[in-house]
Amino acid sequence: MTIKSLSLAAALAAGIAWQPAAAQDSTTTSDTSAPSTNGTSFRGLRVEGNFGGDRFQSQGIHNDNFGYGGTVGFDGMIGDRIVIGAEGSYWQSSSSAENCQVLPDTNNICHKSFEEWGAAVRAGYLVTPQLLVFAKGGYVNNEQRRRIDDSFGTQLVRDHFNTGGYQLGGGVEYTLTQGRMPVYLNAQYVYSQYDDHTARQRIMGGVGVRFR
Repeated sequence: MTIKSLSLAAALAAGIAWQPAAAQDSTTTSDTSAPSTNGTSFRGLRVEGNFGGDRFQSQGIHNDNFGYGGTVGFDGMIGDRIVIGAEGSYWQSSSSAENCQVLPDTNNICHKSFEEWGAAVRAGYLVTPQLLVFAKGGYVNNEQRRRIDDSFGTQLVRDHFNTGGYQLGGGVEYTLTQGRMPVYLNAQYVYSQYDDHTARQRIMGGVGVRFR
């Protein structure tokens, strides 16, 4: 699927983009996979699982559920304090993220959200070598369904489609362990605005590992 490929390719593209910088660093250091001079591990490929609260908004109302997903990203360093990279993400509500409302003509309209795929760039500042504060922004695509039933429950309209949009967010990330495969935790808020005037808010945590 094109949107899914775009999301996953974001992380790979970032990794390719950072290779020249890594190659250049090799002229001054013997091991490009080592942490930067301030002892941080915020560099390289990362994979994480995400979970938290999900709010789907449409037609002036919202539906709250538990959600889950995953992220694949690649980070690089600018100096000793700035971290920048790209990521691809997946998110899914654990139950029916559907908003239903009675129309003036007594018909019922229900708007349901399914999986979301995203591609984003994030940038952050190292408060300490283990603690990162970051912001991010990028593209999202959400699978949705719109259904209209009459007052007797007869289905009049059923429209299944994908809608694009943008995402904005930010959070904090903390490294728990060092070594070749550091483990980290993060907490973040992400807002997604879709082109069909629906939206999603997420407050989520993450557990991940880096491959350096």
